[in-house]
Amino acid sequence: MPRRVAPALLAALVTAGLVGCSTDRPPAARPAVPVEPPPAATPAPRVPAGSAPERAFAVGVRQLKVNRGGDRPLPVTLWYPATGEAGGEPRRSAGAARGAFPVVMFSHGLGGRPADYETLLSRWAAAGFVVAAPTFPRTSSGGDGNVLDVLNQPADVSYALTQVLALDTKAGDPLRGRLATDRVAAAGHSAGGVTTIGLFTAARDERLDAGVVFAGTALGVGTAFAGAAAPQLFVHGEADEVVEYAAGRAAYDKVPWPKAMLSLPDGDHGRALLRDGAALRVVSDTTVEFLRWSLYGDAAAKRRIPTDAARDDIATLDNRL
Repeated sequence: MPRRVAPALLAALVTAGLVGCSTDRPPAARPAVPVEPPPAATPAPRVPAGSAPERAFAVGVRQLKVNRGGDRPLPVTLWYPATGEAGGEPRRSAGAARGAFPVVMFSHGLGGRPADYETLLSRWAAAGFVVAAPTFPRTSSGGDGNVLDVLNQPADVSYALTQVLALDTKAGDPLRGRLATDRVAAAGHSAGGVTTIGLFTAARDERLDAGVVFAGTALGVGTAFAGAAAPQLFVHGEADEVVEYAAGRAAYDKVPWPKAMLSLPDGDHGRALLRDGAALRVVSDTTVEFLRWSLYGDAAAKRRIPTDAARDDIATLDNRL
């Protein structure tokens, strides 16, 4: 999505709203007898049959140079299951563990960077996922903070995903033969949550099998969820001071696929995602089980989601998975 599309897209959204309010149309004919339409069936997701790794992994971390179009640098931080004993800090350029691991693309929030979320993302990697997090050129720490550029970020993520998946067949790369390239999810926080919703709506990437949205909204990307059914997990604090809980809930309500929403009554905009604590443990455990189910096809993990969400009475779960 070229940079000039962003204002045009916003204008199109406004125009669409005005057209929808037009009074020039003839009134619609009313049926003689009210007819209740049958409830629409929830589309079945593409969840493979299988099981997730039972053990935890050590975690490695490395950088991948990516540049879309030559003028949009998108350095990608990769956290991945590594050889060695589980626990401790991620090790720079550690050897990759044996196996084929699903990929999760993570998008940071406005003014953030991937490293801010390392506590959460390294837990995903320890559970058996390769997590790839691009640093966006304009909305990251040190960028110009142009919020409209968020509308270009779904295309950034899709481009970065192509580069990440190519590592599975790249001679000499440590992740060669280590990626389950047919099992991919997208996740993101705040502006990264908008980016993630966009990957399932206006900029649908059909390679994506599931999504996790932290404190996100559909502003600018819409709620026309498209393509094959992809389970979605929304996580939102009810005391969010930046993105109102109602906005996140409104986007969630429009998801036509299997979905769940983890709500934190005392949760803010997501600062708990950046540091260890009881709230992060509930969020990380719940998201890990969701990813184990949606990407590995682990039915037992799906059954554990409500239990993890209810731990310590920190959150409530609307479960429609």
